[in-house]
Amino acid sequence: MDDRLEPMVDLTAEKRLAVSCAEVWGVELESPFKFSNVSYVAPTTEGAVIKVAWGGDDEALHEADALELWSGDGAVRLWRRSGRALLVERAVPGDDLSGLPDNKATEIAVDLARKLWRPASTPFRPVSPEVSRWLERAERGHSELVPLARELFAEVRGGADWLVHGDFHHHNILRSGERYVAIDPKPYLSDREYDVPAFLWNPMDNHLEDVAQTERRIQAFVAVGLDEFRIRAWTVIRGAYLRTGPEYVEPLKALIA
Repeated sequence: MDDRLEPMVDLTAEKRLAVSCAEVWGVELESPFKFSNVSYVAPTTEGAVIKVAWGGDDEALHEADALELWSGDGAVRLWRRSGRALLVERAVPGDDLSGLPDNKATEIAVDLARKLWRPASTPFRPVSPEVSRWLERAERGHSELVPLARELFAEVRGGADWLVHGDFHHHNILRSGERYVAIDPKPYLSDREYDVPAFLWNPMDNHLEDVAQTERRIQAFVAVGLDEFRIRAWTVIRGAYLRTGPEYVEPLKALIA
Protein backbone atom coordinates (compact mmCIF):
# COMPACT_ATOMS: atom_id res chain seq x y z
CA MET A 1 0.00 0.00 0.00
CA ASP A 2 1.33 3.46 -0.94
CA ASP A 3 0.88 5.68 2.12
CA ARG A 4 2.50 8.82 0.68
CA LEU A 5 0.54 11.99 1.31
CA GLU A 6 -1.14 13.74 -1.58
CA PRO A 7 0.67 17.01 -2.43
CA MET A 8 -0.95 20.12 -1.01
CA VAL A 9 -0.14 21.96 -4.25
CA ASP A 10 0.35 20.97 -7.88
CA LEU A 11 3.97 19.83 -8.15
CA THR A 12 3.85 18.76 -11.79
CA ALA A 13 6.30 21.45 -12.93
CA GLU A 14 8.56 20.83 -9.96
CA LYS A 15 8.72 17.09 -10.71
CA ARG A 16 9.53 17.84 -14.33
CA LEU A 17 12.41 20.09 -13.28
CA ALA A 18 13.70 17.47 -10.83
CA VAL A 19 13.73 14.80 -13.55
CA SER A 20 15.48 17.14 -15.98
CA CYS A 21 18.15 18.12 -13.45
CA ALA A 22 18.69 14.49 -12.44
CA GLU A 23 19.53 13.70 -16.05
CA VAL A 24 21.93 16.63 -16.32
CA TRP A 25 23.59 15.84 -13.00
CA GLY A 26 23.90 12.15 -13.78
CA VAL A 27 21.82 10.81 -10.89
CA GLU A 28 18.77 8.56 -10.78
CA LEU A 29 15.66 9.56 -8.83
CA GLU A 30 13.77 7.24 -6.54
CA SER A 31 10.18 7.75 -5.34
CA PRO A 32 9.60 11.05 -3.51
CA PHE A 33 9.60 11.12 0.27
CA LYS A 34 6.29 10.50 2.04
CA PHE A 35 5.97 14.03 3.39
CA SER A 36 7.10 15.90 0.27
CA ASN A 37 3.72 17.54 -0.22
CA VAL A 38 4.75 21.21 -0.59
CA SER A 39 8.04 20.67 -2.45
CA TYR A 40 9.10 17.84 -4.73
CA VAL A 41 11.74 16.00 -2.69
CA ALA A 42 13.15 12.64 -3.73
CA PRO A 43 16.25 10.63 -2.88
CA THR A 44 18.65 9.49 -5.56
CA THR A 45 20.21 6.06 -5.93
CA GLU A 46 23.60 7.74 -5.34
CA GLY A 47 22.78 8.76 -1.77
CA ALA A 48 21.75 12.37 -2.36
CA VAL A 49 18.42 14.21 -2.47
CA ILE A 50 16.92 16.41 -5.15
CA LYS A 51 14.57 19.07 -3.89
CA VAL A 52 12.53 21.49 -5.97
CA ALA A 53 10.57 23.99 -3.91
CA TRP A 54 7.05 24.73 -5.08
CA GLY A 55 7.10 27.82 -7.29
CA GLY A 56 4.62 29.59 -5.02
CA ASP A 57 6.77 29.18 -1.91
CA ASP A 58 8.37 32.61 -1.68
CA GLU A 59 9.80 31.82 1.75
CA ALA A 60 12.16 29.26 0.20
CA LEU A 61 13.56 31.78 -2.31
CA HIS A 62 17.06 31.86 -0.78
CA GLU A 63 17.29 28.30 0.50
CA ALA A 64 20.24 27.49 -1.75
CA ASP A 65 22.06 30.67 -0.73
CA ALA A 66 21.71 29.76 2.95
CA LEU A 67 22.93 26.21 2.36
CA GLU A 68 25.93 27.59 0.46
CA LEU A 69 26.75 29.94 3.31
CA TRP A 70 26.47 27.20 5.95
CA SER A 71 28.57 24.87 3.77
CA GLY A 72 27.60 21.77 5.71
CA ASP A 73 28.21 23.32 9.14
CA GLY A 74 24.88 22.69 10.87
CA ALA A 75 22.86 21.97 7.74
CA VAL A 76 22.85 19.47 4.91
CA ARG A 77 25.51 20.22 2.34
CA LEU A 78 24.49 21.66 -1.03
CA TRP A 79 26.21 19.96 -3.96
CA ARG A 80 24.48 21.38 -7.05
CA ARG A 81 21.83 23.97 -7.83
CA SER A 82 19.83 25.07 -10.84
CA GLY A 83 17.19 27.68 -10.08
CA ARG A 84 14.95 26.14 -7.44
CA ALA A 85 16.35 22.65 -8.01
CA LEU A 86 18.88 21.58 -5.40
CA LEU A 87 21.05 18.49 -5.09
CA VAL A 88 21.83 18.10 -1.41
CA GLU A 89 23.38 15.66 1.01
CA ARG A 90 21.02 13.00 2.30
CA ALA A 91 20.92 12.72 6.09
CA VAL A 92 21.27 9.05 7.04
CA PRO A 93 19.73 7.44 9.05
CA GLY A 94 17.54 10.56 8.97
CA ASP A 95 15.57 10.21 12.21
CA ASP A 96 14.51 13.57 13.61
CA LEU A 97 14.57 15.09 17.09
CA SER A 98 11.00 14.11 17.93
CA GLY A 99 12.07 10.66 19.08
CA LEU A 100 14.53 11.93 21.70
CA PRO A 101 13.89 12.91 25.32
CA ASP A 102 12.97 16.58 25.41
CA ASN A 103 16.05 17.76 27.30
CA LYS A 104 18.36 16.03 24.82
CA ALA A 105 16.42 17.30 21.80
CA THR A 106 16.56 20.85 23.17
CA GLU A 107 20.29 20.61 23.84
CA ILE A 108 20.95 19.48 20.26
CA ALA A 109 18.67 22.17 18.82
CA VAL A 110 20.34 24.97 20.77
CA ASP A 111 23.83 23.85 19.72
CA LEU A 112 22.73 23.53 16.10
CA ALA A 113 21.00 26.91 16.03
CA ARG A 114 24.17 28.63 17.21
CA LYS A 115 25.94 27.28 14.12
CA LEU A 116 23.22 28.46 11.77
CA TRP A 117 22.74 31.97 13.17
CA ARG A 118 25.25 34.18 11.38
CA PRO A 119 25.54 37.88 10.62
CA ALA A 120 24.53 38.29 6.99
CA SER A 121 23.11 40.71 4.43
CA THR A 122 22.23 40.34 0.75
CA PRO A 123 20.87 38.34 -0.97
CA PHE A 124 18.82 37.54 2.12
CA ARG A 125 15.73 39.61 2.91
CA PRO A 126 14.60 41.18 6.18
CA VAL A 127 11.61 39.30 7.51
CA SER A 128 9.82 42.32 9.02
CA PRO A 129 7.93 43.34 5.85
CA GLU A 130 6.77 39.75 5.45
CA VAL A 131 5.59 39.55 9.05
CA SER A 132 3.42 42.63 8.51
CA ARG A 133 1.90 40.99 5.45
CA TRP A 134 1.34 37.68 7.24
CA LEU A 135 -0.38 39.47 10.13
CA GLU A 136 -2.67 41.27 7.69
CA ARG A 137 -3.65 37.95 6.17
CA ALA A 138 -4.23 36.48 9.63
CA GLU A 139 -6.45 39.42 10.53
CA ARG A 140 -8.60 38.74 7.47
CA GLY A 141 -8.86 35.19 8.79
CA HIS A 142 -10.04 36.54 12.17
CA SER A 143 -7.01 35.41 14.16
CA GLU A 144 -7.73 36.45 17.75
CA LEU A 145 -4.09 37.14 18.52
CA VAL A 146 -3.39 39.71 15.80
CA PRO A 147 -3.98 42.87 17.93
CA LEU A 148 -1.62 41.64 20.64
CA ALA A 149 0.88 40.44 18.03
CA ARG A 150 0.94 43.87 16.41
CA GLU A 151 1.62 45.56 19.76
CA LEU A 152 4.52 43.21 20.40
CA PHE A 153 5.84 43.56 16.85
CA ALA A 154 5.92 47.33 17.24
CA GLU A 155 7.91 46.87 20.44
CA VAL A 156 10.50 44.37 19.22
CA ARG A 157 10.62 46.08 15.78
CA GLY A 158 12.33 43.09 14.23
CA GLY A 159 16.04 43.24 13.57
CA ALA A 160 17.78 42.28 10.35
CA ASP A 161 21.26 41.43 11.62
CA TRP A 162 21.15 37.65 11.64
CA LEU A 163 20.50 34.95 9.10
CA VAL A 164 17.90 32.61 10.62
CA HIS A 165 16.69 29.20 9.51
CA GLY A 166 13.06 30.30 9.49
CA ASP A 167 11.43 26.90 10.10
CA PHE A 168 13.55 25.56 12.94
CA HIS A 169 11.85 22.62 14.64
CA HIS A 170 12.20 18.95 15.54
CA HIS A 171 11.11 17.57 12.16
CA ASN A 172 13.63 19.71 10.27
CA ILE A 173 16.59 18.51 12.36
CA LEU A 174 17.80 15.08 11.24
CA ARG A 175 20.53 12.71 12.34
CA SER A 176 23.29 12.31 9.79
CA GLY A 177 25.85 9.81 11.01
CA GLU A 178 27.05 10.97 14.41
CA ARG A 179 25.72 14.54 14.07
CA TYR A 180 22.47 16.37 13.49
CA VAL A 181 21.82 18.72 10.58
CA ALA A 182 19.05 21.09 9.61
CA ILE A 183 17.02 20.77 6.43
CA ASP A 184 14.39 22.86 4.62
CA PRO A 185 15.37 26.40 5.67
CA LYS A 186 13.17 29.38 4.93
CA PRO A 187 15.95 31.89 5.45
CA TYR A 188 15.47 35.53 6.34
CA LEU A 189 17.31 38.27 8.18
CA SER A 190 15.83 38.76 11.62
CA ASP A 191 16.43 38.52 15.35
CA ARG A 192 17.78 35.14 16.39
CA GLU A 193 14.74 34.88 18.66
CA TYR A 194 12.53 34.63 15.55
CA ASP A 195 13.69 31.01 15.16
CA VAL A 196 12.64 29.79 18.62
CA PRO A 197 8.80 29.70 18.37
CA ALA A 198 8.63 26.83 15.87
CA PHE A 199 10.76 24.74 18.20
CA LEU A 200 8.49 25.58 21.15
CA TRP A 201 5.29 24.34 19.48
CA ASN A 202 6.74 21.19 18.01
CA PRO A 203 6.81 18.19 17.60
CA MET A 204 3.51 17.97 15.77
CA ASP A 205 0.43 18.02 17.98
CA ASN A 206 2.22 20.06 20.64
CA HIS A 207 -0.25 22.77 21.70
CA LEU A 208 2.02 24.35 24.32
CA GLU A 209 -0.07 22.67 26.98
CA ASP A 210 3.03 21.51 28.90
CA VAL A 211 3.99 24.84 30.47
CA ALA A 212 7.00 23.46 32.33
CA GLN A 213 8.42 22.02 29.11
CA THR A 214 7.93 25.28 27.25
CA GLU A 215 9.64 27.23 30.02
CA ARG A 216 12.61 24.83 30.09
CA ARG A 217 13.04 25.23 26.36
CA ILE A 218 12.90 29.02 26.57
CA GLN A 219 15.50 29.08 29.32
CA ALA A 220 17.81 26.83 27.29
CA PHE A 221 17.90 29.46 24.54
CA VAL A 222 18.22 32.30 27.04
CA ALA A 223 21.25 30.54 28.53
CA VAL A 224 23.17 31.00 25.25
CA GLY A 225 22.47 34.72 25.03
CA LEU A 226 19.01 35.17 23.57
CA ASP A 227 16.61 37.71 25.04
CA GLU A 228 13.75 36.09 26.96
CA PHE A 229 11.17 38.78 26.23
CA ARG A 230 11.95 38.70 22.51
CA ILE A 231 11.52 34.91 22.47
CA ARG A 232 8.12 35.25 24.10
CA ALA A 233 7.10 38.17 21.90
CA TRP A 234 8.10 36.45 18.69
CA THR A 235 6.21 33.33 19.76
CA VAL A 236 3.01 35.33 20.07
CA ILE A 237 3.71 37.26 16.85
CA ARG A 238 4.39 34.16 14.79
CA GLY A 239 1.64 32.23 16.54
CA ALA A 240 -0.88 34.84 15.45
CA TYR A 241 -0.49 33.68 11.83
CA LEU A 242 0.95 30.16 12.17
CA ARG A 243 -0.98 28.76 15.16
CA THR A 244 -4.44 30.23 14.78
CA GLY A 245 -6.47 27.41 16.30
CA PRO A 246 -8.42 28.22 19.48
CA GLU A 247 -6.34 25.73 21.48
CA TYR A 248 -3.29 27.99 21.09
CA VAL A 249 -4.80 31.31 22.14
CA GLU A 250 -4.52 31.05 25.92
CA PRO A 251 -1.11 29.28 26.00
CA LEU A 252 0.33 31.95 23.72
CA LYS A 253 -1.16 34.80 25.73
CA ALA A 254 0.21 33.25 28.90
CA LEU A 255 3.75 33.54 27.59
CA ILE A 256 3.75 37.29 28.09
CA ALA A 257 1.30 37.54 30.99
